[in-house]
Amino acid sequence: MVLRDFFIYLSENKLLNSAAQKYGLKMGAQSVVAGTSLPEVVQSIRELNNANISCTVDNLGEFVYEKSEATAAKNNILAVVQAIHDEKLDAHISLKPSQLGLDIDYAFCYENLKEIVALAHQYNIFVNFDMENYERLHSSFELLEELHKEFDNVGTVIQAYFFESEENIEKYKNFRLRIVKGAYKEPENVAYQSKGDIDRNYLKLIEYHLLHGKFTSIATHDHNVINHVKQFVKQHNIPNEKFEFQMLYGFRKEMQLDLAREGYNFCTYLPFGNDWYGYFMRRLAERPQNVALVTKQVFNKKTNMAIGLGAAAFALGRLSKKGK
Repeated sequence: MVLRDFFIYLSENKLLNSAAQKYGLKMGAQSVVAGTSLPEVVQSIRELNNANISCTVDNLGEFVYEKSEATAAKNNILAVVQAIHDEKLDAHISLKPSQLGLDIDYAFCYENLKEIVALAHQYNIFVNFDMENYERLHSSFELLEELHKEFDNVGTVIQAYFFESEENIEKYKNFRLRIVKGAYKEPENVAYQSKGDIDRNYLKLIEYHLLHGKFTSIATHDHNVINHVKQFVKQHNIPNEKFEFQMLYGFRKEMQLDLAREGYNFCTYLPFGNDWYGYFMRRLAERPQNVALVTKQVFNKKTNMAIGLGAAAFALGRLSKKGK
């Protein structure tokens, strides 16, 4: 848990996020971020599509508190939607309400989301609302519900570490849902803290939605979870058309290809843009074992320096708390 807290701290550190943007992907994350431009993203999607893998595309962005930044993010996402249609790609959109203005003004965020969802609906492209921390959880659900009154191409994420997730997965069972463990540091009064509790709830949520839900995206790199799901769908005669496995771009590439070759629906989460640092650190926080999956590909002297600075600040903060 200390390692998890460390990576969450790094993801929320504005100084390190700014430094990462300054250096771009030179710090070593190009192996897990599918480029910074739309042509690069289109090429990455096409390569995965050729391997019978679909994609969900995330235009990365953190700490959006200005309307101009949210509007720019909206325009970037609209361009991705248009490119998916024009290039006839097998892909859909993942987005964060906070990047589109949720922390600025709810109505402003809603209008940005509606513009994206409307264009995607016109082209029969699905839009997934990535869930963030607990502070934004209920307002994000409200946005989803409002848009669903007019559009049927929206879905969201259920995070297994929240106590209320069992209630939410039943409430939103008629939506396409991605099931994840959760990647933010949440207080004890709203979320499970131990890995064992989170893992148990994760499997419970997956099984419930496979049996009762519309469509289930199982987001994991854990071969134990994947094998469990394979056995579960076989035992309950759940067709492949009802679910997919999801992994992150750059993680466990061979396993992604193997699952696609076996005939399972497979989707790669494809992040792009310069604002990659917070995203990447949360992925390591979500499952610290991910470090082993990407160390040789990603970590170099500059990356290690940035993480080292973050580690020093994190340790200093913990020591300061103990001294109070």
